[in-house]
Amino acid sequence: MTAPRPASVHASAPGQTGAGDAAGGPGNELRLLLILSALMSFASVSTDMYLPALPTISRALHTTSASIELTFSAFLVGFSLGQLLWGPISDRYGRRLPIAIGLVLFTIGSVGCALSTTVTQMMVWRVVQALGACVGPVLSRAMVRDLYGREQSARMLSTLILIMGVAPLVGPLLGGQVLAFWSWQGIFWTLAGIGVLTLASLAALPESLPPARRSATPLRHTLGSYWELLGDVRLMGYALSGGFFYGGAYAFIVGTPFAYIDYYHVSPQAYGWLFGLNIVGMMVANFVNRRLLERFGSERLFHIGTWILALTGIVLAINARFGWGGLPGLVVPIFFYMSMNGLIVANSVAGALSAFAHKAGSASSLLGAMHYGSGILSAAMLGWFSDGTPWTMAWIMALAGIGSLATSAISTRIRAARGLATEASG
Repeated sequence: MTAPRPASVHASAPGQTGAGDAAGGPGNELRLLLILSALMSFASVSTDMYLPALPTISRALHTTSASIELTFSAFLVGFSLGQLLWGPISDRYGRRLPIAIGLVLFTIGSVGCALSTTVTQMMVWRVVQALGACVGPVLSRAMVRDLYGREQSARMLSTLILIMGVAPLVGPLLGGQVLAFWSWQGIFWTLAGIGVLTLASLAALPESLPPARRSATPLRHTLGSYWELLGDVRLMGYALSGGFFYGGAYAFIVGTPFAYIDYYHVSPQAYGWLFGLNIVGMMVANFVNRRLLERFGSERLFHIGTWILALTGIVLAINARFGWGGLPGLVVPIFFYMSMNGLIVANSVAGALSAFAHKAGSASSLLGAMHYGSGILSAAMLGWFSDGTPWTMAWIMALAGIGSLATSAISTRIRAARGLATEASG
């Protein structure tokens, strides 16, 4: 599948690769797609591979499932806060150097996790790992915004998510096999190897932000820039709605190992297949989204996604509360719930960044921090309210789905009301 051409071609400074060069031909576009997909997958790779090992790690470190779930929250803390740093840095200094530094941090953090002997040590190294891992998704989104307009960005992001879907699909399966034939430490050694290989691939990644287009704003003014972005109703509507989706998604990611493996006695290897089923749904939905964008537009598809998300979340909660359907009663609604990634994520990101071409890195950072930051709360809530059944995970996912629908509807009405007020005053 070939990505669309950039909406515009920007001139490059002498000796630099410009935006037009970065995506200027079929070969370059394919190379860009593959590398950006790999970078965007670091969030899922960092979490999905060790999911089948969570119960094993809990026993090996002599701790509770709630404490092990905090290693996930620790990762999300580093992942969210790190994005707020990398975006402004990349707006000022370009995209490639921050990506390289981030990959080095990711590799060091992965090695630290492999060598951990206590849950506290693992939490610390997970933060380091996350500070590096977050550079991939945030700067991949920024690079897409460097090169494409809104509708083209939505198509490109859908294509990237479609390709990167291989990572979370393979992640739990690979993690289960590494656990079976090696150890839980081997999962983190494998992640360290992935970090090194991706770092080597940067030699083929062109710079999408030439010096002439970089921000001249000193980094100490970053806080003021974020404050300006927080006041934008359009960006905040998309960010909050997408954040609710991610909150529900991370409740699924953290909750299903114990719901499936401990509660329903699914093997770690079979868990990988059940987890991968949802990734297939995401990939199909992203493919459908890409095909329907021209006909319906990203805004309408985004709202359709939030409606389906809320409805399937409610069905999931009812099934979990009353035990209806057993394991399939969880697997089926979760499949449709997680598939809405294909309609919500790409369209909300494209809509949020469409008005911020001049500070795509900062806007992408804020967006990512709010998205992944919501996972901190949902993962923590699983530990606080866990009753040993899938019910806690299910009601958190249901509330997240309703929240995504509500914030998208409210922000749309506010924007419409302001538009009418502007027309009246004019």
